[in-house]
Amino acid sequence: MELQQIEDKLKTVLKPSRYRHTLGVAYTASCMAMVFDVDTERAYRAGLLHDCAKGFSIEKQRQLCERYNICLEGTLTKSPQLMHQEIAPFLAKDDYEEEDKEILSAIGCHTTGKIAMSPLDQIVFIADYIEPNRKIIPGLIKVRKLAFEDLDACAYEILNNTINYLTECGQEIDQRTIKTYEYYKNKKEN
Repeated sequence: MELQQIEDKLKTVLKPSRYRHTLGVAYTASCMAMVFDVDTERAYRAGLLHDCAKGFSIEKQRQLCERYNICLEGTLTKSPQLMHQEIAPFLAKDDYEEEDKEILSAIGCHTTGKIAMSPLDQIVFIADYIEPNRKIIPGLIKVRKLAFEDLDACAYEILNNTINYLTECGQEIDQRTIKTYEYYKNKKEN
């Protein structure tokens, strides 16, 4: 599917604010890709598609999890807002004709991260956090600067901020986020 077709379709299935966020992630990802010698069109596509499942109600997302045999256990039952990350790679393939395995990988870890993310994985993960439409939160200015300097250090800062925020709010933290944080913390210390 051509980029314009993806944008047009997303505009019909996402709320205007989510669509604006999606474009922000796509543009930010493509800008970061230029810095880190990653294909800009692939980064843009991954940014466009990262939230393609977010426009559905939680109930519809549960149905899609069943359809795609995604096991709803652990954090997914307590934090259903993570379901869209699980569903998005399947929808990107089925509804947006995305076949690129690296793009699908980046979409599939854009919220929780994963151990040993590829540069494209990291770019989408980071772009989702820093895109220009995000409200200013503690540490965001530092993270935005790091985003164009060091992907590993930036991923670590985001994971650290996320874990601290979720802990303060008393929310459950997905094990993938914890393991990813530990991976990048260890990488930073060594």
